[in-house]
Amino acid sequence: MERHFEQELEEMKERLLWMGSLAERAVHQSVQALLESNEALAQGVIEEEPAINQMQMEIDDRVVQMLALQQLMASDLRFVLAVSRINADLERIGDQAVNIAQSAMRVVRHPRVNPYIDLPRMSRAAEEMVRDSLNALVNKDIEMARGVMLRDDQVDHLRDQVFRELLTYMMENSTVVFPAFELILVAKNLERIADHATNIAEDVIYIVAGRDVRHHAAK
Repeated sequence: MERHFEQELEEMKERLLWMGSLAERAVHQSVQALLESNEALAQGVIEEEPAINQMQMEIDDRVVQMLALQQLMASDLRFVLAVSRINADLERIGDQAVNIAQSAMRVVRHPRVNPYIDLPRMSRAAEEMVRDSLNALVNKDIEMARGVMLRDDQVDHLRDQVFRELLTYMMENSTVVFPAFELILVAKNLERIADHATNIAEDVIYIVAGRDVRHHAAK
């Protein structure tokens, strides 16, 4: 029985990590679609969203079954509860990627805003935060999780910089108002992706150390 339970926990983690890889890929491809004006790539991100949603429901079902049927020890209970929260964050990351892909499809029909300011840097930072938060989960690495949390301010700073520069473009040239506004939305979505990665990192610390560090990143 104990061996079967451990196998269920491992399978749950594997499904969560697979979902994470899909969400991470969606973010990367949505930004590439924007930078390369690639409508087909953007459409591919949108079409793959149901797979992420389906996986979220599957993992939620596994969590409910485990809570209902197993008498969990404290550490296992922390893990299962954190999986439920991480699952929701990954689904939201997928949603943000779709939002970016939709912006990419709209932007391609309007004059290009050159250059794309700090969006590529912001995208790389957000993607790395998602990747490292999942690696921290796999390796039970608290220091890596803390590193993710501390990088959230960097993404916020890039967002503010993007906003300022795009607003300047909009005031100087009315023909770029629509695409510049879409890029502001993209920056906001990237910021939210970084926030979800931070949430995952906080949950890793909860799983490993049993400490709830939400709202206390600096400490």
